[in-house]
Amino acid sequence: MSIKVRFFASLAERVGRREAECAHVEGLTVADVWREVTGQDAMPDEVLCAVNHAYSEQATPLAENDEVAYFPPVTGG
Repeated sequence: MSIKVRFFASLAERVGRREAECAHVEGLTVADVWREVTGQDAMPDEVLCAVNHAYSEQATPLAENDEVAYFPPVTGG
């Protein structure tokens, strides 16, 4: 099974795509998926994450068929 991955706004531009998939393995976390899909060593601290439409932390473990979304920091003014 796999994990569905989505990137929003400027993050999609930064990684060069809006969607991806990642194979699920036991113990996989939100940060692990970021590294696997983007090829970057670490996920930037300012990136917001959600698993199945609920905000989550980088260390959140994932299950088969989860959806992970990454958002740039929200600013307002």
